[in-house]
Amino acid sequence: MLIAEIARKAKVSPATVSRAINQPAIVAPDSLARIQAVMKQHNYRPAPIERRRGPKARKPDLRKIGVWFVGAKSNNPSLNWFQDQLLQIQSGNPRYRVDLSILFSNTPDELPSRLAEAKLDGMIIQGMEPSAACMARLGALPHVWFMTRRSTTFPGDFVEPNNEENGQIAADYLKRRGHKSVAVITTDPDYSAISRRVRAFVQRAGEIGLSVHSILGESNPGVSYLEITHAPNESETLVRRLLASKPRPTGLYIPVDHFCGSFFRALREAGQQAGRDFDAVLGNYNPVIYHNLDHLPAAIDINLPTLVRRVVDQLMWRVENPGAHGRIGVTVSPTLVEPKSAPVTTTPL
Repeated sequence: MLIAEIARKAKVSPATVSRAINQPAIVAPDSLARIQAVMKQHNYRPAPIERRRGPKARKPDLRKIGVWFVGAKSNNPSLNWFQDQLLQIQSGNPRYRVDLSILFSNTPDELPSRLAEAKLDGMIIQGMEPSAACMARLGALPHVWFMTRRSTTFPGDFVEPNNEENGQIAADYLKRRGHKSVAVITTDPDYSAISRRVRAFVQRAGEIGLSVHSILGESNPGVSYLEITHAPNESETLVRRLLASKPRPTGLYIPVDHFCGSFFRALREAGQQAGRDFDAVLGNYNPVIYHNLDHLPAAIDINLPTLVRRVVDQLMWRVENPGAHGRIGVTVSPTLVEPKSAPVTTTPL
């Protein structure tokens, strides 16, 4: 069977068939599936690789990259999520073949102790924003900020979730559910992702005619949100403020999920029942937290696998184009997930 005939039956070009045989990782999944189905139907087996024409698959160069968690204790197991996500991506695409080092520093004013010995090609930065002195000491090492920037003045490339869309989706969802009075409720209002989601929710709720309340925890600037703790009885305090609000909010937006278990428990102890007294939508989805709740609310998936792919892509581009000027920013849109179809992806704050 000729490649041209496979192409005709699969409704692709002969060049696409050639790539599917030699470089399947770069072929669109739907096209690849059709080509492979035609090949299987006609029992077509490509010639041995040394006898094939056209481009040959080549293992990408192994790159050594680091993920630097700024403001985190060494060997914190809760920060293994990046490595876990990357392993899943690597299993399906050799492009993401990297030698990964996880690095830590306790404060933004110090570089990781293992940085010199790691001999990295590039660095992904997450957590608190490194000081200007630390950034200067990185020199020409390619680097990309990952997840929500702590400030818009960060000087390098960045890949982050679209926090504004997160808040807007939540407001639209609660409006669609028929709520007229809504509230955004959260601890840690100084964390940049939370503050941006809160502002977007409040603005969107006002635009679509909802009565909106902001019920926020105590301000605590300068804290590393990689290791989260909230004040004792904070959830009970937030519930009391919610129940005292006039008009009483029935639609609740919780921009992050790390405290929602204790918050829903405090609501239940105050006699409030999900589905009867309130609806909630979470701005984060973490299966470990989500499936231990006493009910399953709607959630907004920030699409972490896509974020990880995009930050590795951007860092690899920087490594391969060291002389490129300018700053590149990438944002990834979130997705509203109804309770019955909640995805299984680990989501950091």
